[in-house]
Amino acid sequence: MLDDQLKTQLGAYLERVTQPFELVASLDDSETARDMRSLLETIQSLRSDKITLRFDGTDARKPSFSVQRTGASTQLRFAGLPLGHEFTSLVLALLWTGGHPPKVEQDLIDQIKALDGDYQFEVFMGLDCHNCPDVVQALSLMAVLNPRVQTVVIEGNAFHKEVTEREIMAVPMVFLNGEVFGAGRMSLEEIVAKLDTGAAAREGAKLSAKDPYEVLIVGGGPAGAAAAVYAARKGIRTGVAAERFGGQVNDTLGIENYISIVETDGPKFAANLEAHVRAYEVDIMNLQRADKLVPATEPGGLVQVQLANGGVLKGKTVILSTGARWRNVNVPGEAEYRNKGVAYCPHCDGPLFKGKRVSVIGGGNSGVEAAIDLAGIVSHVTLVEFADQLKADAVLVRKLLSLPNVTVHTNAQTTEITGAEGKVNGLRYKDRATGAEHLVALEGVFVQIGLVPNTEWLKGTVELSKHGEIIVDARGQTSVPGVFAAGDATTTPYKQIVIAAGEGAKAALSAFDHLIRSPAPAHA
Repeated sequence: MLDDQLKTQLGAYLERVTQPFELVASLDDSETARDMRSLLETIQSLRSDKITLRFDGTDARKPSFSVQRTGASTQLRFAGLPLGHEFTSLVLALLWTGGHPPKVEQDLIDQIKALDGDYQFEVFMGLDCHNCPDVVQALSLMAVLNPRVQTVVIEGNAFHKEVTEREIMAVPMVFLNGEVFGAGRMSLEEIVAKLDTGAAAREGAKLSAKDPYEVLIVGGGPAGAAAAVYAARKGIRTGVAAERFGGQVNDTLGIENYISIVETDGPKFAANLEAHVRAYEVDIMNLQRADKLVPATEPGGLVQVQLANGGVLKGKTVILSTGARWRNVNVPGEAEYRNKGVAYCPHCDGPLFKGKRVSVIGGGNSGVEAAIDLAGIVSHVTLVEFADQLKADAVLVRKLLSLPNVTVHTNAQTTEITGAEGKVNGLRYKDRATGAEHLVALEGVFVQIGLVPNTEWLKGTVELSKHGEIIVDARGQTSVPGVFAAGDATTTPYKQIVIAAGEGAKAALSAFDHLIRSPAPAHA
């Protein structure tokens, strides 16, 4: 199952195991079970003094195996083979069970251990899903830390019948005690916050007690990260309040146009952004959603950012870098069938539609790239574009049109996503030239029609464009003194990672210049 290089790497990792644990397999006569046996035997052979392997498991899901510390009641199980993107999740589960400490803040560990209740998680994942490992690793760690948390990680392709019966059409999909808990990427902090209902109020009070920042950044994507690094390098007190560090980058698969980095992926790039910011004395406050901006009442005074949890942060200057999110097509059926055939991440959810018919709404780069990727998985792709021609780069359009299982409809307005029995069964569109209505029978719809700036909370405070973007000048200054903005949430053209990073750096330099030229408050 593992080549020599991977065995060597795994063996080096397993040297960090300090506490004995056992792997208990429940196998059948399938090929997957044979591969699982081989994988487990390899793992056990690499650390036989600490790892015991048994094949007498009686779990109903076969093939599967549990990972449990000797003498403890750890309840962590993998159903199917955790390879591909999930091999790292397996390695971490082995290390944590074997006593190696996780790279998690102690306060969060204590919060997990203190959870009061019995939690039975089932997380369905796909081996090609780049959003899944964060969720799998979070729930695995919770099962290792708290005996009242039970986690089963289920590889969808190995249990396709169950995926079909439970109408799972997007991964990661998480069930808690048999009910849907969440879909899509979730961090450990987010999951714990949903379970610990009193955490928000405690966190809000804690944040309100913080001293004012000289530069307070709202948003942790490329713009926010760059702003934080540039501000911190000036030696000034810098804080970042982010709903999800990395922002939309976390949902991007391939990145091949960030200068000096030939190729990377979104989650890795997001992790590197955070690591770079943490290399400086920056106060990172994750899982914080801003609700209101309160301008300073006097020159040189403090700007306030009110948070959803009731907390209030203060800054002498503020940089807004809240980014953007995927735009909804806003037609009947979209909300009803979200995660039941309507999807937004072709890389994550595409494998669930293997051999089926799907549509992509949108003819820009993201839509055409999605159609090209899906064409290699599904039986047929129908791309629907509102404009009279595709807007993607010429090289992508040529590639798309060369594919035999792709149909393109331009000048076509999507009017409805249809469904039956709780899942998508078609897409209806109107020919804008003739007015004729058409219905395409299919099983999945991928929406790829651009972005919406995350600026609703700023209406009435900061001047916005008709598209909801923050209006900025050449220095990143907004209509509010001492408040700057950068990235996809602004009127700066071309929503690209490299441009957002540059604009973030510019906003930080502008904020610093503002600080050194600002008068002291009258009451100082």
